[in-house]
Amino acid sequence: IFFRNMLRRTFNTLPRAVKCARTTTILAVRKDGDVVLMGDKLVTAGSVSVKHSALKIRTISKKDQPDVLVGFAGSVADAFSLLQRLEGKLDEYPGQLLRACVELAKAWRSDKYLRRLEATIVACDPSGIFTVDGMGNVLEGDEGVLAAGSGGYFAAAAAKALYDIDGLTAEQICAKAMKVATQMDIHSNETHDILKVVEGSKEATSS
Repeated sequence: IFFRNMLRRTFNTLPRAVKCARTTTILAVRKDGDVVLMGDKLVTAGSVSVKHSALKIRTISKKDQPDVLVGFAGSVADAFSLLQRLEGKLDEYPGQLLRACVELAKAWRSDKYLRRLEATIVACDPSGIFTVDGMGNVLEGDEGVLAAGSGGYFAAAAAKALYDIDGLTAEQICAKAMKVATQMDIHSNETHDILKVVEGSKEATSS
């Protein structure tokens, strides 16, 4: 009981962004004009696997603008709430994904309801890759790679190691890195969804 209480107190002192970055792997890679987003399909409740076919990535489509690919980690209900708000920001700032993410982060910090949402979203289009985390921070992908979730660190490390290999496309890098990550992370499975926007196109496709 002592150790259980100690672990609970330790967990409660962690930043909310760390708490909600769990039980999934989301990876985005942008290279040579292509942007690819992948997510695993496992849903867990505590230590129990409850679903193996969840869809954790979505597309936001706006007229005359490139599709925005969005993935989420953390609470599903909270993630969908944030997805709706990001879509609203993209209506206000069409074609400006970074501006939309920054404005969403501002609202996340200032709105009492939003501050209780425990999720991290990854948003990307041909212009860039960004995350908005549970503390209202906006991060831009370094070296064309960004990840979220419990397997995110494994996925990002593998993708960065593969990124400079000649001949590997963004989709190939993403697929190889996700395979590595989901083999190591017990809260992710090896069944993946993939969305991509290729160079010269505004519409997302799946594979």
